[in-house]
Amino acid sequence: MAVCQSREKGMVKKEIGSGVLIENYGLENDAHAGKWHRQISLLGIESINKMKGNGFKIKFGDFAENLTTENIILPELPLGTKLAVGESVLLEVTQIGKKCHHNCEIREKIGDCVMPREGIFARVLKGGRVKPGDCIEVL
Repeated sequence: MAVCQSREKGMVKKEIGSGVLIENYGLENDAHAGKWHRQISLLGIESINKMKGNGFKIKFGDFAENLTTENIILPELPLGTKLAVGESVLLEVTQIGKKCHHNCEIREKIGDCVMPREGIFARVLKGGRVKPGDCIEVL
């Protein structure tokens, strides 16, 4: 549904339309990209909608997710699950949820952060361009 990036860690991300995922690195020009296990973050619109249901006004990227998905129950995917995204991208799930750090802009802005509970992280096995509307297939 959305591709988002930020230049600094701990900040909300901004929608960028489309982006390039780089093998074993992450989203080009994103603060979280690097040679580690959390190269890409994913959060489902279903999780975002729960927060909207609590009265929060939320935009894509407000929970620092790189990819906003739909119709996949992300936190139930086992570690090691492969995700095919768009025409060429291949991701591998490396972490479910995360500990929220102190002074988190997201928690301060929104009042709560669903990413530690329902977001997932992946590394890029095969890179390529991603954009809203791309199909994500659980392999």
